[in-house]
Amino acid sequence: MEHASALDEIAGFLRRLQWAALLVGVVWLVWLLAPVLTPFVMAALLGWLGDPLVDRLERAGRSRNTAVALVFTAMTLVLVIALLLLIPAIESQIRTLVEGMPRYRAWVDEVGVPWIEGRFGVELSEFFNLQYISELVRSNWARAGGVAATVWDYVTRSGFAVLALVTNIVLIPVLTFFFLRDWDQMVARVAALVPRAHLPTVTRLARESSDMLGAFLRGQFLVMLVLGIGYGVGLWAVGIDLGILIGLIAGLFTFIPYLGPTSGIVLGTIAALVQYGDWKHILGVLAVFGVGQVIESYWLTPKLVGDRIGLHPVAVIFAVLVGGTLFGFLGMLLALPVAAVANVLLRYAQERYTASRLYVGDDAAHATPAIVLDAHPPHPAEPRDPA
Repeated sequence: MEHASALDEIAGFLRRLQWAALLVGVVWLVWLLAPVLTPFVMAALLGWLGDPLVDRLERAGRSRNTAVALVFTAMTLVLVIALLLLIPAIESQIRTLVEGMPRYRAWVDEVGVPWIEGRFGVELSEFFNLQYISELVRSNWARAGGVAATVWDYVTRSGFAVLALVTNIVLIPVLTFFFLRDWDQMVARVAALVPRAHLPTVTRLARESSDMLGAFLRGQFLVMLVLGIGYGVGLWAVGIDLGILIGLIAGLFTFIPYLGPTSGIVLGTIAALVQYGDWKHILGVLAVFGVGQVIESYWLTPKLVGDRIGLHPVAVIFAVLVGGTLFGFLGMLLALPVAAVANVLLRYAQERYTASRLYVGDDAAHATPAIVLDAHPPHPAEPRDPA
């Protein structure tokens, strides 16, 4: 009996070792093929985002091809309109910023730095000294110029790199169309490969991962977009020359609690002080972000995100940084899906642990019925216990 138990433990250890080796091999293969996989991953994410709309159109009576054509056309139009609207606005704002740099530098030298030094007793003049900064830039310019010249020479001489870039840009919309058309079939084929005994568990975890990632991407990104436009229009109405740029920056950082409005208030206040130097426009900036926070808390977040479980901002930042460091741009694309799956797996492991004999003890395990985790996977719309 003891010999059979020992053999079972060895067999279990070997199986876990095989899975670990398979995981290492997959990670190594992804790292090796990162440049090739990048357009496929981008297209797969776009296909995953658009598939619910295609399914909804199918349920409304349209064919799959017609629904895919409509969704693909709508996604393309949204991207083109966004580029046509944002690029000129951002270009104009950057030009305004460059033209206004002398005013900002003068305000920092004459007002900002003296006020901080007098208030807190610190010496900042050397760090904001224009001559010191110019010497620092000049001393490193030759090396930076050499690196830039080397990179530019490589890009211009390497026709293969340019061809690969153009190919990836062309591939993304083509692959997105095919992912939209065949998404349900690909999901069904993957599900057919899952062992039947584990299918309920895998189905539940996949559904929860999709819900979590969808809650963040579809909900939080819409909140960021609406707030960015709202902040920009509000600051422009107040009279801030750089209002659109500051609003877009604040909207971009909205997914990190407090950082979005805080960065917008700081940048907007500085812009108001440099441009006008009075309390009237500072109060206008504060009013814009105050109204934005009220709208976000009481309408945008409940309406667009709801009570669905999203990713914690710390997990998002950590995942994006780790993915970018290990796999470059491909890692940044995969960071959020991997973080969503990891979060769901950790919750599942916690459920298994709290239902285990190790956690509840032998007496409680005999007295309390076992918790069945796989029999009835919850529907995506049903609320779930975060524990």
